Amino acid sequence: MRTVGVEEELLLVDPETGEPQALSAAVLARAARDDPSEETFEKELHNQQLEFATHPQADMTELGAEIVRCRKEAARVAGEIGTTVVALATSPLPVRPSVSMNSRYQWMAQEFGLPTLEQLVCGCHIHVSVESDDEGAAVLDRIRPWLSVLTALSANSPFWQGKDSLYSSYRSRVWVRWPMAGPTELFGSADAYHRRVDDMVATGVLRDRGMVYFDARIAERYPTVEIRVSDVCLEASTATLLATLTRGLVETAAREWREGVAPAGHTVDLLRLASWRAARSGLEDDLLHPLSMTPAPAGDVVQALLEHVGPALDDSGDTDRVHKAAAELLRHGNGARVQREILERTGSLGDVVTECVRRTQS
Repeated sequence: MRTVGVEEELLLVDPETGEPQALSAAVLARAARDDPSEETFEKELHNQQLEFATHPQADMTELGAEIVRCRKEAARVAGEIGTTVVALATSPLPVRPSVSMNSRYQWMAQEFGLPTLEQLVCGCHIHVSVESDDEGAAVLDRIRPWLSVLTALSANSPFWQGKDSLYSSYRSRVWVRWPMAGPTELFGSADAYHRRVDDMVATGVLRDRGMVYFDARIAERYPTVEIRVSDVCLEASTATLLATLTRGLVETAAREWREGVAPAGHTVDLLRLASWRAARSGLEDDLLHPLSMTPAPAGDVVQALLEHVGPALDDSGDTDRVHKAAAELLRHGNGARVQREILERTGSLGDVVTECVRRTQS
């Protein structure tokens, strides 16, 4: 069974006002004081962020439980210094981000300028184990059309600097400002993948290979492919659903490769349009169907994804849980819909953050 690990980026906010707080260094120091061997939490690009990573898990119930544990532990440590955490992919309230005092991040601020300051966005990165880089490259070629559906399911960033962006996942629109981010053309082989990465680094625009921000990439430090298109999810259950579907996509792609099934030849132009459509619509309107790249209702596209990964879900014993979770998400909405409903009910973006803090930690 393929193992899955999840990295979540959380916002640090004032428990009373919901305003982002630049306290990541203090939170990390408190975590290290409590447990010097603690490696769950990491510094991120901005001082208003805190990242955690789960251990690799083969059982998705265990993975979901670990996501909940990590969120609660993050809230506990943050609470000891008077702040708290919330799983929002952008801050609903206005914020002036500050870049962490880290040589890598300071280099990015100097090299890329204003877009670095504006990258206060929180994603969910999902690692799925692969047997080799050859398998990893084959997987990347075959999951490309389906990644926009994961963006739509996870969409949790409708607000930007105190205003409604009109997007469900505005985080993804901010993210693609990086010149090394987004969908990729077909690689064809692991050697071709590594040559392309080497060529990108050789331009001098990127500091190193870790700065290749493809929608999905072969991880540098782990024997995994890393899928990077999702907003951090408001509910831990949604993150678990995304992780399970992502494992299903990877397993399905690997089987297709072994069976000699060629990847879909969609161009990057079409993939970018699918990504934009998912970011704009979320689950509220049409998406581009991954097979035809023509408009289709979001529910139909999600159903197509479930059918595509169906055999893999059956083999891992995840089918019933995934179908129930997907139906629940379509019925009640992703984080973007929840945030907008809270604002409509309360009239306050501060109340949006406060309610989302509760949901993050429940």
